Amino acid sequence: MLFGKKDQEESKYLDPIFGNPNEDADLPKYKLARKSMQADVAYRMVKDELEDEGNARQNLATFCQTYMEPEATQLMAETLEKNAIDKSEYPRTTEIENRCVNILADLWHAPKDGNYLGTSTVGSSEACMLGGLAMKFAWRKRAEKLGLDLNAHKPNLVISSSYQVCWEKFCTYWDIELREVPLDENDLSLNMDTVMDYVDEYTIGIVGIMGITYTGRYDNIKKLNDLVEEYNKHTDYKVYIHVDAASGGFYTPFVEPEIEWDFKLKNVVSINSSGHKYGLVYPGIGWVLWRDAKFVPQDLIFNVSYLGGEMPTMAINFSRSASQIIGQYYNFVRYGFDGYREIHQRTHEVAKYIIKEIKKTGRFKVVNGAQHLPILCYALKDDHAQEWNLYDLSDRLRMRGWQVPTYPMPDNLNNLIVQRIVCRADLGMNVAIEFIEDFKACLEELDHAHVLAHHSDEQKKTTYGFTH
Repeated sequence: MLFGKKDQEESKYLDPIFGNPNEDADLPKYKLARKSMQADVAYRMVKDELEDEGNARQNLATFCQTYMEPEATQLMAETLEKNAIDKSEYPRTTEIENRCVNILADLWHAPKDGNYLGTSTVGSSEACMLGGLAMKFAWRKRAEKLGLDLNAHKPNLVISSSYQVCWEKFCTYWDIELREVPLDENDLSLNMDTVMDYVDEYTIGIVGIMGITYTGRYDNIKKLNDLVEEYNKHTDYKVYIHVDAASGGFYTPFVEPEIEWDFKLKNVVSINSSGHKYGLVYPGIGWVLWRDAKFVPQDLIFNVSYLGGEMPTMAINFSRSASQIIGQYYNFVRYGFDGYREIHQRTHEVAKYIIKEIKKTGRFKVVNGAQHLPILCYALKDDHAQEWNLYDLSDRLRMRGWQVPTYPMPDNLNNLIVQRIVCRADLGMNVAIEFIEDFKACLEELDHAHVLAHHSDEQKKTTYGFTH
């Protein structure tokens, strides 16, 4: 058999990636390039753009899950094209979402004889929006029946000043007055001695937090329920509780099932949680449930004709991939109750080890030492005992790849500067030991390094470097 020029292979498919002509030019950044490029080259060039980012597993600032099993990742990759909103085209996916809602209703003790309702969301922020909107619309209907002048004052929402920013967004977007109950040093959660002072006939609801972003602490939802029960006995303007369990919703039932915080309590009418935190799914999944459909005004449920079928929807977001929902169901099937409990208990042991080692240094006072969630929060015992501050320590840890945020506490306590470590399921004991070795090395380096001198108290409070 004879060969000639006509038999030459197309060399453009055989070029080595780093010898490819596309490597001679900068990536298109702010306008499209004229021509396309090979898929493998585009993949490598975009991947290289991300090379100098931090390692997500070393990010101790985020609550979001940074590891899933390869089987879960494969299953989610294989279902990225499924549109979660298209219930008629993907009935099995719809059934999986329904199963997840029912599993959570059981986990959060929704009344068996009730008519509970729930939905998936993109994350806890959307879930909070839906919970807040339901509170506002339900309050408006109650207030109208009682003859309240709805235009005399803005409706208000009562919450501790340690709220997550999604609640500030909710109040801004939907024209609600955000009534913040200040923290004090003795009570770094919702103050049960003063919370009801903020409630009046224009209050759409009270938010209790199971896992405060700043510290990881829990609000005392049982005590709050008792206060609300007593309040409601003496007024026609009833008020109810929404629990923001973004972190605690997937943690407390497994680790501290004795805590009363969920639908066991009469006045808790809605709960949100993040599947992508201690639900152990990659970012992009949240859940919101109501103890009974009567707490979800029909005005918020839209019947949409879509792709040949009609379906009810109340989500703010519309089309989105169902892969995160499927990832959540995978975890439920894979781990079961005992599996979640064992994972969280191991995470808690890691948190206890880390805070024990930090306390051994003698330099830090513990603000929260994993009393509930495996969240560690601490401050310097004496700001003047060293030339450096916590912001310097964050920067020094960042040099070793660790992202550990430093920030002031909310208003009324913003003179207290703290550092926080979030322990997640993928932070195993071996990695924790490595972190502590690096932590102690950073203290040693700061003690002997030439760092920025802080000559005044004002300079010591200046926020700089890595913040979160």
